[in-house]
Amino acid sequence: MRHPVSARSRWLAIPLAALLALSACAPAQPGTGPAAPAAGAPVEVSFFYPIAVGGPITKIIDGYAEEFNKANPDIKVVPTFAGSYADTLTKIQTTLEGGGAPPDTAVLLSIDLYTLKDADYIIPLDQLVAAAGGQAFIGDFYDAFMLNSKAGGQVWGIPFQRSTPVLYFNKDHFKESGLNPDQAPRTWAEMVAAAKKLTKPDGQRWGLEIPSDGFPYWLFQGVAIGNGQNVVGDAGNKVSFDHPAVVEAVQAWVDLSTKDKVAPQGIVQWATTPNDFTSGKASMVWHTTGSLTNILKEAKFPVGVGFLPGLKQPGAPTGGGNFYLFKKTPPEKQRAAWKFVQFMTSPEMQARWGIDTGYVAARKSAWTTKAMQDYTAKTPQVLVAREQLQHARKELATHSGPEIVKIFGNGLQAALTGKKSPQQAMADAQRDAEKILSQFKD
Repeated sequence: MRHPVSARSRWLAIPLAALLALSACAPAQPGTGPAAPAAGAPVEVSFFYPIAVGGPITKIIDGYAEEFNKANPDIKVVPTFAGSYADTLTKIQTTLEGGGAPPDTAVLLSIDLYTLKDADYIIPLDQLVAAAGGQAFIGDFYDAFMLNSKAGGQVWGIPFQRSTPVLYFNKDHFKESGLNPDQAPRTWAEMVAAAKKLTKPDGQRWGLEIPSDGFPYWLFQGVAIGNGQNVVGDAGNKVSFDHPAVVEAVQAWVDLSTKDKVAPQGIVQWATTPNDFTSGKASMVWHTTGSLTNILKEAKFPVGVGFLPGLKQPGAPTGGGNFYLFKKTPPEKQRAAWKFVQFMTSPEMQARWGIDTGYVAARKSAWTTKAMQDYTAKTPQVLVAREQLQHARKELATHSGPEIVKIFGNGLQAALTGKKSPQQAMADAQRDAEKILSQFKD
């Protein structure tokens, strides 16, 4: 949703470095925001975190915050679990548009960058990055993850819980069906051929499930990139929904249920797909690597993990959330929040986060820690998503992002349910997206 200029924050555009330098001595002024904490009291940092995947995430986040607070007695981070990514963004928007104070930091989708930036909610982080080591700091994050962390030549978000979708497969089912249980399908054709052998009649077992609700554009990007054409490029005001290679990718997904008969017809639910896999109702699924830890825990069979098989080449989008800092946050809280962000995205914590959840540790140096090396030796499946990053491209992020994502999702679902042909669905989606994006300069 776009925010008109009149609704934007009027917070003074003082350079961040100056704010931080003055914060220790500047007295609080009436009506300028929350009062400074009492002398000796810790700076309280409100931290909004979205719950979007299964598992004991709240306990993990609470534990991390407690560790940080103990090591930094002058700061008290208070996590708030604000619902899904969309719920969290909506709460922040509603608060700010109503004149309230935002959280001091939040994890929101990396694709929310344009929405947050266009509404003037967040600050660029370049000065803080420079103080933290500049290129030595930011260059340690994988390039693929930074594609959705920058805009206009500036850094706006720091990768935290980042992911790519991967292919999960049931090795027992592969073995029973005469397939090599140690080799994931490498191409779309190999995947379809395997799925035909794995599928049982009357929906008793599907060879393949690819979720098409919730985040339908995201998994589809894997199909499109694997066919040589992403749905979005570097510009925030252009999309390629009606490109012939994208239409061809939509047709390939539709064919899985209508022609190949290896996947359920209609809309496949994101939330239930991992359970369909671990319960044996589906032999292969596409899902986020963020589900890996739970899948390995719940499955009663050996789990294989592979790259997303492409029609022409390997390909996947990146996904997940970044840390953001908010413009209306008082300087001393910005400083404290940034210290917490550095802690949470440090190599050691990124290694722990990857081990605890299955998300891809976003920093290269995290993979050289002893904890991560020991973990990958025991659980080599976690290496697949990291290795797939060399083939990963930008997630769908544009101005008016939620509207554009909805337009594309509606078009894709219209094709998957047979309401429109792939070509018509993508042509309509392109037309509707261009009407909105034409209002923006990149």
